[in-house]
This record gives sequence, structure tokens and C-alpha cells, in this order.
Amino acid sequence: MRPTLVVMLKVPHPGRVKTRLGRNIGMITAAWWFRHQVRRLLRRIEDPRWRVVLAVAPDHEGMQSRVWPARFERWPQGRGNLGDRMIRMMRRARGPVCVIGADIPGITPQRISAAFSALGSHDAVFGPAPDGGYWLIGVKTGSKLKKTALDGVRWSTEHALSDSRAALGLDRVALVETLADVDTADDLP
Repeated sequence: MRPTLVVMLKVPHPGRVKTRLGRNIGMITAAWWFRHQVRRLLRRIEDPRWRVVLAVAPDHEGMQSRVWPARFERWPQGRGNLGDRMIRMMRRARGPVCVIGADIPGITPQRISAAFSALGSHDAVFGPAPDGGYWLIGVKTGSKLKKTALDGVRWSTEHALSDSRAALGLDRVALVETLADVDTADDLP
């Protein structure tokens, strides 16, 4: 069974995606950047070693949208905070699963492969971000996670990674390369 790579993304409407970036460069330009960033990302990470699933929001619109390539399976993210939605995606996958954000230009197949390889001898893997968050979370067996596995995480803070590691409660956790996401104009490559 191939591992699953889940990409968390929203339909790119101005004012609904990359709003912090939009305050710097305009909401339409930020939505345009996100749309093209996701298309580049999907071309880069498509690989026969894993299946790519798009976790879309809003649910109904994301499932119907023609913005994203139709060749990728789609799962609705559902309600809740980021942790609730990521856990829902990991529990749905069979076998090893990694979840990534769509706004990290540095993601490559080699970095995804390194994360899946780490799950061979670890229960979980994180790809740290410089701000204390993370660009990737993965587990060996997503279906065994509790629905509350990421409860209590202080999202969008410098504590997100440390809180997530503690909340998962898994002993063997690997860290892969640190990558930055794009939140503001200063983060643009």
C-alpha cells in the first residue's frame, strides 16, 4: 500500500486565502499567488511512490471546483480548527500519511520522501518551520489516532510544533528539514 500525502488547501478566493499576504500585496494578487503556488507544488510532488490527496475547503465548493487538477482525489476538510481538520485527514488515510500546507515553496519530492522514510523507524514526523510551527506532520498509522490527538495546540504561535508533539503523545518522533511558509510579502521567494 502506497503512503498518502495530503495537501491542505482552500479555493483561492481573494480575501479568503493568504489574507496576511494580501494586506501587503493586495487580496487579488495574494489569491493569484496562492493559486499558482499550488499548481507548481502539485506538479513537483506528484510521484508514483505515494498518492496525493487534496484536502479542500470550503467542503462543497472545494469538491466541485475546477481550479485544482481533477486527477487528484479530494477529501472535504470539514469543520473545526486546523488540528481537527488535519487529524480527520490522517485518520481517513490507510497506512503512513503526511499532511502538508500548500504555501511552502521549498517542498520537493526528496523532502517528502525523507519524511516518509523517517516513518519507517518513528511513530511520527514533523517538518519544522522557523516560526515555531511546521510545514509537515506525518504518522505511521493515521487510522489509529484519536479524534482529539491535536487538542490544546496553540495554532499560529511559536508553540504550535512543541504543543503538537506533546498532544500526539508518541515516543518516537523524527524531525526533517526546516522550511518556511509564505505569510507576508517578506516571505516571498
